[in-house]
Amino acid sequence: MQIDFKKGDGLIPVIIQSTYTLQVLMLGYMNKEAYDRTIVEGFVTFYSRSKNRLWMKGETSNNFLKVDDLQIDCDNDTILIKATPSGPTCHTGSTSCFKEETSKGFIYELERTINQRIDEDDSDSYTNKLFKRGINKVAQKVGEEAVEVVIEAKDDAVDLFKNEVADLIYHILILLKAKNTSVNDIESVLSARNKNKDNKT
Repeated sequence: MQIDFKKGDGLIPVIIQSTYTLQVLMLGYMNKEAYDRTIVEGFVTFYSRSKNRLWMKGETSNNFLKVDDLQIDCDNDTILIKATPSGPTCHTGSTSCFKEETSKGFIYELERTINQRIDEDDSDSYTNKLFKRGINKVAQKVGEEAVEVVIEAKDDAVDLFKNEVADLIYHILILLKAKNTSVNDIESVLSARNKNKDNKT
């Protein structure tokens, strides 16, 4: 699929979306040269209309945007890039240039952190220490946390209940890693169930 740079006098809009949270981070513009450099280097490079030159996001702040996926819209004149930011995307220090600070999708960030602790064999990490004790210990911990959730669900202390649910989800993420699966895999199962008209959720 060819990108039509002619529609915008050589520039096309580029939407940047977080790979893990799906939050819209910013909007920029690319010309053909910026697009080519982005593809080759794997980090987002824009054409800055104010600087009148190519501009790699993070060249001064070190808050780069690593390209994970790139899609072109149906009219071939807009790009959607899913990226992993190495820091705040906005120059104000906000996660998003649209000033939307949200915890939605954070579970993917947490999953990524858990996987990183384990993959890098972080000796100071509780996550890694638990993981290394084996599947039985991880599963046991999930069971213990599930019991805690049930206990708190019977009481009126909502904050305690929320914290126990958070603990359970955190340990489930470690269990998913131990079983070589992911949140995305579980979402796929749930999605398939939802599409099954015979299944009454």
